[in-house]
Amino acid sequence: RIIAQDVSEYDPSTAVIAASDSVASPASAPAAATSASATPSSPTASRSSPAPQPIRGPGYVDHVLPPHAIELASRLHSSKRNVPHYYLTIDLSLDNLLALRSDLNSSLKLESGGITVNDLLLKAAAAAMKTVPAANASWMDDSFVRVYDSVDVNVVVGNGSSLYSPVIKDVGRKGLMAVSEEFARVSSVVEEEDAAAEGAEGFGDVGTFTVVNLGMFGIKSCAPIVREPQACALALGAIENRIVPNDGGGEDGEIYKESVMMTATLSCDHRVVDGAVGAQWLAAFKNHVENPVTLLL
Repeated sequence: RIIAQDVSEYDPSTAVIAASDSVASPASAPAAATSASATPSSPTASRSSPAPQPIRGPGYVDHVLPPHAIELASRLHSSKRNVPHYYLTIDLSLDNLLALRSDLNSSLKLESGGITVNDLLLKAAAAAMKTVPAANASWMDDSFVRVYDSVDVNVVVGNGSSLYSPVIKDVGRKGLMAVSEEFARVSSVVEEEDAAAEGAEGFGDVGTFTVVNLGMFGIKSCAPIVREPQACALALGAIENRIVPNDGGGEDGEIYKESVMMTATLSCDHRVVDGAVGAQWLAAFKNHVENPVTLLL
């Protein structure tokens, strides 16, 4: 997973090469604001080929893009051009979700971080797809819409030139522990950058939905590019304490309270998911996040 040290050690000289990924690759601990290439850059290409050296000129520096970055940029451009995007944003209270996470990790005596907030949010997104299956779909050949039975989620992991969007398959039917273990596995593949991990399971595959989490960078919200042929991409912002209306009133009669909040933005392909369906999906996602016991059913 991305940690504060990754941000502090970020090398701006890689920004141009990483830009195509950061602007449009999809989902999670994630690290970039995107979701576009129909075929994510493969681990093999990035790890086995050294990055081209910058070429310095009078007053400028040219950063030569490797073939996989050029291909990704082309696919991002195609997705942004072909997909009629629109965006829906909602605020989420994480108080109950954080309490459930604490209870689960404590009762199960899980080590090494145990179940994370990101794991719970991935599960909530899959649960919302079960409630609103029309969002788990693709626009096919300009003639029909394909709705999928399995929720396969691409999550964005890594940073810079080691940015990937591996897929976690069938998240809806997996338990929380299985989702947590699978996310930890794909994250470790990127963190270790082990040559033996080239072609690892899930890397290079395209799922039915994408999640990108920019919260660790302090980003409140972003609008990711929908990754063809998917119909939706979800961006998660920073977790922060906010003062919100105290709808319940409380015993002390206070009209405001402090709550742990997050902003989420759903990018949609309007050919597949119209505004009403997108709103229904976000409402279902909010319900599962704010009533997380439903994720255990």
